[in-house]
Amino acid sequence: MTGFEIKGRKLKTALAHLASADDDLARSLLEIGPPPSRSSEAGFSGLLRIIMGQQLSVASARAIWDRLEARLVEPTPGRLLRLTDHDMAQVGLSRQKMRFARSLAEAVKRKTLDLDALETMEDPEALAALTAVDGIGPWTAEVYLLFALGRPDVMPAGDLALLVAAQRLKRLEARPRPRDLLELAEPWRPWRSIAARFLWHYYRKAPL
Repeated sequence: MTGFEIKGRKLKTALAHLASADDDLARSLLEIGPPPSRSSEAGFSGLLRIIMGQQLSVASARAIWDRLEARLVEPTPGRLLRLTDHDMAQVGLSRQKMRFARSLAEAVKRKTLDLDALETMEDPEALAALTAVDGIGPWTAEVYLLFALGRPDVMPAGDLALLVAAQRLKRLEARPRPRDLLELAEPWRPWRSIAARFLWHYYRKAPL
């Protein structure tokens, strides 16, 4: 299942709102341009990939995922659950990631987590359903809603890159805490997802 991407007229509407609501965002949009398109696969495979990437560099996460996908051929809960600890260790999974991967596979297989049903849930309900699974914390759930389900108003405030970008964007003396970022992001509603995408873009592209 392909992830949803906010683009076209909706993206222009979102960026216009953000620019009108925040002078710093308006200035930075002129400096580095809009964020690039980005979406993640929805469903078991997409969520598993986000879990595998927790607390890893992009390059490390991609390498582990490529090895795991090659081992599974088609990532499904049943195939994942047939892997032994040795199989998982060979593709680079830690003991913790093994547990998290199996927890997700069991939840999807037993339908205690209905990934299809998430699409019709409101954000708080979908986040609660996801975080009820061992290994899925707020960051993972929020990133899944943002990139796989295309929700427009999600702010993964615990993301380190977003916190660093917000500090630079707002010229703050200290890095904001997650709750500080949520407060800063209030004027960005109902397009906080686009603001988050821009902050990631700013983190990578803006001059220091």
